[in-house]
Amino acid sequence: MNRSIMQRLVGIALASVLASATLVRSAELKFNTQDLPPFNYAVDGVVAGPGVDVIKAVCKDAGLECSFQLYPWLRAYKEIEDGLAHGLFLIGHSEEREKLLYFSPPVVATSYGFFVHADDALSYQKPADMTGYTVGVFGPSNTSKSLERVRDQMIKEGVKPLMVEMRPDDESGFRKLGAKRVQAVYSNAEVGHAMLSKLGIKNIRFAGSTERLKYYIGLSRKQVDQATYDKFAKSFRKLHSQGVIGNILAGYQMKDVPQKSWNEK
Repeated sequence: MNRSIMQRLVGIALASVLASATLVRSAELKFNTQDLPPFNYAVDGVVAGPGVDVIKAVCKDAGLECSFQLYPWLRAYKEIEDGLAHGLFLIGHSEEREKLLYFSPPVVATSYGFFVHADDALSYQKPADMTGYTVGVFGPSNTSKSLERVRDQMIKEGVKPLMVEMRPDDESGFRKLGAKRVQAVYSNAEVGHAMLSKLGIKNIRFAGSTERLKYYIGLSRKQVDQATYDKFAKSFRKLHSQGVIGNILAGYQMKDVPQKSWNEK
């Protein structure tokens, strides 16, 4: 065997070893999240909330080390795309994200809906109720895509569609609504109520839900091997059946998702 062939074989073997080492290091999982009270937030610089507590319990049971970083959403997601982090939480499911992430069983059920000014008598029942509204929404995000589906349904039904005003954060939309500079804000219901409490805004109310959804923990397909994901998911299912996850969420006035509902859309 000549020298050049030997060098190539050594290089291939070394690359294989390094790839294996990366997968082994997936036992130390770095989870990214965004500031999204009441689900994820920082307390004195430390990431906290129900998502953190659930992941800590699962990692402990699975014998995995885990750490947490809180970033703006675009950075948190970009690190997953670039292979710089192992997981994201708590997040909605989408086909696009399915390409990047393994999804845990659902952690908590929640909903999207419309917030309006207290002077507005709207009780949301159907998309046509939003005719003439300019609606603020954080995006691009799963939330903004949900709002766009409401708008598209209005177009399909032949009614004048709502106007979408995309915002880089949740806070600015609620401030504009409080000042009547938009007619509504589209948000996760729990996130919206937490935001109003944080800002001290009292002239905004929730007008109704458009869709129910579930939030999950996602593990990177680039950085986490199948065996590690299986170990994580197995521990999640075990702790869920034992009521551990339900007890964690109850401490935050939230409920877990019954196993019989895990596969419901």
